[in-house]
Amino acid sequence: MAKDLDKKLAVGQGLDRYASAVGLIGALLSTLGFILAFVLAAPVNGASVDGVEMIGGQMVSNQLLFSQKIFYFHMPAAVTSMVALAFTAWFGIRFLTTRDARYDLRAKLATEIALLFIIMTMFSGEMWERFEWGVWWTWEPRLTTYFILMLLVFAYFILRTAVDEPERRATYASVFGIITFIDVPICFMITRLIPSSVHPVVFRTDSGLSPDMLVPLLLSMFGMFCIAFALYRLRLRTETMAQEVDAIKREIDE
Repeated sequence: MAKDLDKKLAVGQGLDRYASAVGLIGALLSTLGFILAFVLAAPVNGASVDGVEMIGGQMVSNQLLFSQKIFYFHMPAAVTSMVALAFTAWFGIRFLTTRDARYDLRAKLATEIALLFIIMTMFSGEMWERFEWGVWWTWEPRLTTYFILMLLVFAYFILRTAVDEPERRATYASVFGIITFIDVPICFMITRLIPSSVHPVVFRTDSGLSPDMLVPLLLSMFGMFCIAFALYRLRLRTETMAQEVDAIKREIDE
Protein backbone atom coordinates (compact mmCIF):
# COMPACT_ATOMS: atom_id res chain seq x y z
CA MET A 1 0.00 0.00 0.00
CA ALA A 2 2.82 2.39 0.92
CA LYS A 3 4.52 1.72 -2.41
CA ASP A 4 1.29 2.52 -4.29
CA LEU A 5 0.97 5.76 -2.35
CA ASP A 6 4.54 6.76 -3.10
CA LYS A 7 4.00 6.01 -6.78
CA LYS A 8 0.87 8.16 -6.97
CA LEU A 9 2.44 11.05 -5.10
CA ALA A 10 5.48 10.92 -7.35
CA VAL A 11 3.40 12.22 -10.27
CA GLY A 12 4.45 15.85 -10.78
CA GLN A 13 6.87 15.65 -7.87
CA GLY A 14 9.63 17.31 -9.89
CA LEU A 15 7.48 20.37 -10.47
CA ASP A 16 6.38 20.40 -6.83
CA ARG A 17 10.00 20.40 -5.72
CA TYR A 18 10.57 23.74 -7.44
CA ALA A 19 7.18 25.29 -6.66
CA SER A 20 8.39 27.23 -3.61
CA ALA A 21 11.45 28.54 -5.49
CA VAL A 22 9.31 29.60 -8.44
CA GLY A 23 6.94 31.36 -6.05
CA LEU A 24 9.82 33.22 -4.43
CA ILE A 25 11.17 34.24 -7.83
CA GLY A 26 7.71 35.44 -8.77
CA ALA A 27 7.43 37.54 -5.62
CA LEU A 28 10.84 39.11 -6.29
CA LEU A 29 10.03 39.85 -9.94
CA SER A 30 6.65 41.35 -9.07
CA THR A 31 8.22 43.51 -6.39
CA LEU A 32 11.00 44.61 -8.76
CA GLY A 33 8.49 45.45 -11.46
CA PHE A 34 6.41 47.53 -9.06
CA ILE A 35 9.50 49.37 -7.78
CA LEU A 36 10.65 50.11 -11.34
CA ALA A 37 7.18 51.45 -12.07
CA PHE A 38 7.93 54.22 -9.57
CA VAL A 39 11.60 54.89 -10.34
CA LEU A 40 11.68 54.23 -14.10
CA ALA A 41 8.27 54.63 -15.71
CA ALA A 42 6.87 58.10 -16.27
CA PRO A 43 3.24 58.68 -15.25
CA VAL A 44 1.27 57.95 -18.43
CA ASN A 45 4.35 58.87 -20.47
CA GLY A 46 4.52 62.20 -18.68
CA ALA A 47 0.89 63.21 -19.20
CA SER A 48 -0.53 65.65 -16.65
CA VAL A 49 -3.65 67.74 -16.22
CA ASP A 50 -3.74 71.43 -15.33
CA GLY A 51 -7.10 72.48 -14.03
CA VAL A 52 -10.09 70.65 -15.50
CA GLU A 53 -9.81 69.08 -18.93
CA MET A 54 -11.78 66.69 -21.11
CA ILE A 55 -9.83 63.43 -21.52
CA GLY A 56 -11.38 60.56 -23.46
CA GLY A 57 -14.85 62.00 -23.04
CA GLN A 58 -14.50 62.52 -19.26
CA MET A 59 -13.82 65.62 -17.21
CA VAL A 60 -10.61 65.02 -15.26
CA SER A 61 -9.30 67.49 -12.69
CA ASN A 62 -6.53 65.55 -10.92
CA GLN A 63 -3.08 64.79 -12.24
CA LEU A 64 -2.35 61.25 -13.42
CA LEU A 65 0.67 60.71 -11.21
CA PHE A 66 1.44 58.10 -8.54
CA SER A 67 -2.03 56.53 -8.51
CA GLN A 68 -1.42 55.49 -12.13
CA LYS A 69 1.27 53.11 -10.82
CA ILE A 70 -1.55 50.80 -9.72
CA PHE A 71 -1.68 49.81 -13.39
CA TYR A 72 1.55 47.81 -12.99
CA PHE A 73 -0.16 45.63 -10.38
CA HIS A 74 -3.69 45.74 -11.74
CA MET A 75 -3.11 44.60 -15.31
CA PRO A 76 -0.77 41.65 -14.51
CA ALA A 77 -3.27 40.39 -11.94
CA ALA A 78 -6.08 40.59 -14.50
CA VAL A 79 -4.08 38.76 -17.18
CA THR A 80 -3.06 36.07 -14.66
CA SER A 81 -6.70 35.48 -13.72
CA MET A 82 -7.60 35.03 -17.39
CA VAL A 83 -4.74 32.58 -17.96
CA ALA A 84 -5.87 30.57 -14.93
CA LEU A 85 -9.39 30.38 -16.33
CA ALA A 86 -7.97 29.12 -19.61
CA PHE A 87 -6.59 26.16 -17.64
CA THR A 88 -9.99 25.75 -15.98
CA ALA A 89 -11.56 25.33 -19.41
CA TRP A 90 -8.76 23.04 -20.63
CA PHE A 91 -9.01 20.72 -17.63
CA GLY A 92 -12.80 20.78 -17.96
CA ILE A 93 -12.51 19.59 -21.55
CA ARG A 94 -10.05 16.92 -20.47
CA PHE A 95 -12.46 15.66 -17.83
CA LEU A 96 -15.41 15.53 -20.23
CA THR A 97 -13.36 13.49 -22.71
CA THR A 98 -11.69 11.14 -20.21
CA ARG A 99 -13.93 11.13 -17.11
CA ASP A 100 -10.72 11.22 -15.07
CA ALA A 101 -11.35 12.84 -11.67
CA ARG A 102 -7.81 14.21 -11.61
CA TYR A 103 -8.75 16.76 -14.26
CA ASP A 104 -11.76 17.90 -12.26
CA LEU A 105 -9.50 18.53 -9.27
CA ARG A 106 -7.08 20.50 -11.44
CA ALA A 107 -9.92 22.56 -12.90
CA LYS A 108 -11.18 23.42 -9.42
CA LEU A 109 -7.72 24.47 -8.24
CA ALA A 110 -7.11 26.56 -11.37
CA THR A 111 -10.40 28.34 -10.70
CA GLU A 112 -9.34 28.98 -7.10
CA ILE A 113 -6.20 30.68 -8.39
CA ALA A 114 -8.27 32.64 -10.88
CA LEU A 115 -10.60 33.83 -8.11
CA LEU A 116 -7.66 35.03 -6.03
CA PHE A 117 -6.31 37.15 -8.88
CA ILE A 118 -9.79 38.36 -9.83
CA ILE A 119 -10.22 39.74 -6.31
CA MET A 120 -6.80 41.39 -6.56
CA THR A 121 -7.80 42.88 -9.92
CA MET A 122 -11.10 44.24 -8.68
CA PHE A 123 -9.58 45.69 -5.51
CA SER A 124 -6.72 47.44 -7.31
CA GLY A 125 -9.04 48.59 -10.09
CA GLU A 126 -11.39 50.22 -7.63
CA MET A 127 -8.51 52.12 -6.02
CA TRP A 128 -7.24 53.22 -9.42
CA GLU A 129 -10.63 54.46 -10.55
CA ARG A 130 -11.33 56.22 -7.27
CA PHE A 131 -7.99 58.06 -7.29
CA GLU A 132 -8.06 58.94 -10.99
CA TRP A 133 -11.70 59.67 -11.74
CA GLY A 134 -13.19 60.26 -8.32
CA VAL A 135 -15.75 57.42 -8.45
CA TRP A 136 -15.73 53.87 -7.12
CA TRP A 137 -17.52 52.30 -10.05
CA THR A 138 -18.76 53.02 -13.54
CA TRP A 139 -20.56 50.64 -15.88
CA GLU A 140 -18.09 50.94 -18.72
CA PRO A 141 -17.56 47.92 -21.04
CA ARG A 142 -14.39 46.38 -19.54
CA LEU A 143 -15.54 46.77 -15.94
CA THR A 144 -18.94 45.30 -16.75
CA THR A 145 -17.65 42.23 -18.58
CA TYR A 146 -15.00 41.57 -15.92
CA PHE A 147 -17.60 41.96 -13.17
CA ILE A 148 -19.71 39.34 -14.97
CA LEU A 149 -16.61 37.12 -15.08
CA MET A 150 -16.22 37.42 -11.32
CA LEU A 151 -19.87 36.50 -10.77
CA LEU A 152 -19.45 33.45 -13.01
CA VAL A 153 -16.47 32.28 -10.98
CA PHE A 154 -18.46 32.67 -7.77
CA ALA A 155 -21.28 30.70 -9.39
CA TYR A 156 -18.80 27.96 -10.32
CA PHE A 157 -18.02 27.28 -6.68
CA ILE A 158 -21.67 27.58 -5.65
CA LEU A 159 -22.47 24.95 -8.26
CA ARG A 160 -19.81 22.62 -6.89
CA THR A 161 -21.20 22.86 -3.38
CA ALA A 162 -24.77 22.35 -4.58
CA VAL A 163 -24.16 18.95 -6.22
CA ASP A 164 -23.21 16.02 -3.97
CA GLU A 165 -22.61 13.19 -6.45
CA PRO A 166 -18.93 13.48 -7.47
CA GLU A 167 -19.13 12.61 -11.17
CA ARG A 168 -22.23 14.69 -11.78
CA ARG A 169 -20.65 17.59 -9.89
CA ALA A 170 -17.50 17.30 -11.97
CA THR A 171 -19.50 17.17 -15.20
CA TYR A 172 -21.57 20.24 -14.37
CA ALA A 173 -18.52 22.13 -13.14
CA SER A 174 -16.53 21.27 -16.26
CA VAL A 175 -19.27 22.56 -18.55
CA PHE A 176 -19.74 25.69 -16.44
CA GLY A 177 -15.98 26.30 -16.34
CA ILE A 178 -15.86 26.22 -20.14
CA ILE A 179 -18.80 28.63 -20.32
CA THR A 180 -17.07 30.93 -17.83
CA PHE A 181 -13.95 31.03 -19.98
CA ILE A 182 -16.01 32.32 -22.93
CA ASP A 183 -16.19 35.66 -21.13
CA VAL A 184 -12.36 35.91 -21.03
CA PRO A 185 -11.81 36.81 -24.73
CA ILE A 186 -14.83 39.12 -24.48
CA CYS A 187 -13.14 40.97 -21.58
CA PHE A 188 -9.91 41.18 -23.54
CA MET A 189 -11.42 42.37 -26.83
CA ILE A 190 -14.15 44.65 -25.50
CA THR A 191 -11.94 47.77 -25.47
CA ARG A 192 -11.16 47.16 -29.14
CA LEU A 193 -14.81 46.63 -30.02
CA ILE A 194 -16.15 49.42 -27.78
CA PRO A 195 -13.44 52.06 -27.14
CA SER A 196 -13.28 53.22 -23.53
CA SER A 197 -11.43 56.12 -21.92
CA VAL A 198 -11.22 54.21 -18.63
CA HIS A 199 -9.60 51.16 -20.23
CA PRO A 200 -7.60 52.12 -23.33
CA VAL A 201 -6.06 49.54 -25.65
CA VAL A 202 -2.58 48.84 -24.28
CA PHE A 203 -1.06 46.37 -26.74
CA ARG A 204 -1.53 47.35 -30.36
CA THR A 205 0.47 47.36 -33.58
CA ASP A 206 0.60 51.07 -34.38
CA SER A 207 1.75 52.21 -30.93
CA GLY A 208 1.89 51.04 -27.37
CA LEU A 209 3.85 51.22 -24.18
CA SER A 210 7.27 52.81 -24.15
CA PRO A 211 10.19 50.69 -22.84
CA ASP A 212 10.21 52.48 -19.47
CA MET A 213 6.61 51.31 -18.98
CA LEU A 214 6.80 47.95 -20.71
CA VAL A 215 9.73 46.56 -18.69
CA PRO A 216 8.09 47.02 -15.25
CA LEU A 217 4.81 45.71 -16.61
CA LEU A 218 6.34 42.54 -18.03
CA LEU A 219 8.36 41.90 -14.87
CA SER A 220 5.23 42.19 -12.75
CA MET A 221 3.25 40.02 -15.13
CA PHE A 222 5.85 37.25 -15.33
CA GLY A 223 6.24 37.42 -11.56
CA MET A 224 2.52 36.92 -11.03
CA PHE A 225 2.54 34.02 -13.48
CA CYS A 226 5.23 32.40 -11.32
CA ILE A 227 3.25 33.05 -8.13
CA ALA A 228 0.10 31.56 -9.66
CA PHE A 229 2.01 28.48 -10.83
CA ALA A 230 3.58 27.97 -7.40
CA LEU A 231 0.25 28.33 -5.60
CA TYR A 232 -1.38 25.91 -8.01
CA ARG A 233 1.33 23.25 -7.62
CA LEU A 234 1.33 23.54 -3.83
CA ARG A 235 -2.46 23.31 -3.69
CA LEU A 236 -2.45 20.34 -6.05
CA ARG A 237 0.13 18.56 -3.94
CA THR A 238 -1.88 19.18 -0.76
CA GLU A 239 -5.16 18.02 -2.30
CA THR A 240 -3.57 14.93 -3.82
CA MET A 241 -2.05 13.92 -0.50
CA ALA A 242 -5.37 14.49 1.30
CA GLN A 243 -7.19 12.29 -1.21
CA GLU A 244 -4.64 9.53 -0.86
CA VAL A 245 -4.84 9.66 2.94
CA ASP A 246 -8.64 9.40 2.74
CA ALA A 247 -8.31 6.41 0.40
CA ILE A 248 -5.99 4.68 2.86
CA LYS A 249 -8.40 5.34 5.71
CA ARG A 250 -11.27 3.81 3.70
CA GLU A 251 -9.16 0.73 2.95
CA ILE A 252 -8.30 0.32 6.63
CA ASP A 253 -11.94 0.68 7.67
CA GLU A 254 -12.97 -1.95 5.16
